[in-house]
Amino acid sequence: MNNSKVLVWSIVVALGGFLFGFDTAVISGAEKAIQHLWDLSPVEHGFTVSIALIGTVLGAMLGGIPADKLGRKTTLFWIAILYLVSSLGSALATDWYVFIFFRFFGGLGVGASSVAAPLYISEISPARSRGKMVGLFQFNVVFGILIAYFSNYFMQDLGDNAWRWMLGVQAVPSLVFLLAILYVPESPRWLIMKKGDVQQARKILDIIDPGTSEETLHAILNANDEAKDKPSARLFSAKYKTPVMLAVLFAVFNQVSGINAIIYYSPRIFEMTGLGAKAAFLSSAGIGFVNFAFTLLAINFIDRFGRRTLMAIGSVGVIITLGLVARAFFIQDFTGVPVFLFVYIAFFAFSQGAVIWVFISEIFPNEVRAQGQALGSFTHWFMAAIIAFSFPIISEYLGGGITFSFFAVMMFLQLIFVWRIMPETKGTSLERIDKTMILH
Repeated sequence: MNNSKVLVWSIVVALGGFLFGFDTAVISGAEKAIQHLWDLSPVEHGFTVSIALIGTVLGAMLGGIPADKLGRKTTLFWIAILYLVSSLGSALATDWYVFIFFRFFGGLGVGASSVAAPLYISEISPARSRGKMVGLFQFNVVFGILIAYFSNYFMQDLGDNAWRWMLGVQAVPSLVFLLAILYVPESPRWLIMKKGDVQQARKILDIIDPGTSEETLHAILNANDEAKDKPSARLFSAKYKTPVMLAVLFAVFNQVSGINAIIYYSPRIFEMTGLGAKAAFLSSAGIGFVNFAFTLLAINFIDRFGRRTLMAIGSVGVIITLGLVARAFFIQDFTGVPVFLFVYIAFFAFSQGAVIWVFISEIFPNEVRAQGQALGSFTHWFMAAIIAFSFPIISEYLGGGITFSFFAVMMFLQLIFVWRIMPETKGTSLERIDKTMILH
């Protein structure tokens, strides 16, 4: 395998993940200033924080369409433009409505990138290292979150307009992504399945791994021929019910863990436990660092131990830590809460965080992979929007104890899902996984 070329392509495309993570977390440093600036009610405030997620839901729902019609590469180029315009527009917003518009715009980019980037990387990666390669996307997501937290921490003292700098700095990596994406090739599977360009696909497969390029090419062509012999592929037909069920459940469990509530509102959560504002910001940066470190650890184990093993370990860990946080709120003793949240993030990053985009990108056949990735991403972001919007309201009226208890119960259900339903996909070609997932 030409490791260096595939690695460089994957890193470039995974920059979309960096922007995804940065855009997701950066609002945590700006949300209180924005609430004060425009005198927002609790409902308006929840809407302000979740508007990007509403855009993300729409971007995820529709992201499979350009990925199929225009190609994975062209879609990623337009995503870079969305990120660039959103970061500049949000930073320069003159009123709440303009701010809402540009945050929504950025959300479209996040949603579409969560479809196109893992899709692209899974289609250019050899089976034996696909988990690590697609894992680069999630690695960059958490790296973006980490940089956003530290960026917010260092910019918080820049005066009344600190929040504008927090949001506007994203324009720099957006421009880098926009230029770098011009130098990656198109997905060979898309070239064959959608364009019929076998020669160009062969050239790219030869670069990826000359030793297996012909075998891979024939497997893709055979899958393409089988797809042509059947009625037009509809994602919600009976034969795809297994991958559809797996993707939807996996995405739902990812969000009912409470991860985005903690990432979005971490300074506020830490202040609820009695930390001062500066300490709360620094603790949030600590969460970003732990997330980063354990995602890095996970992508080095995901192809060795498999997806299910990581998920089982992580599920047990998050159940225990969420239970401890809930107990702290019930008894109003917050002594260990920052540590519990750090450990929670570590277990989440080692399991759900690292596995979700890898697993969903693997389980759908070539002919509906973009649609399936869009379904998984849409479900993930739809649930994220609900959690982000409802968390400040529910935690205020029901309290942190009940809120975190709910997350813990959901993770117990996830553990049952991993134990009884989730298949293992490590080290298996995409075309071979297809044959085990669909009903003929």
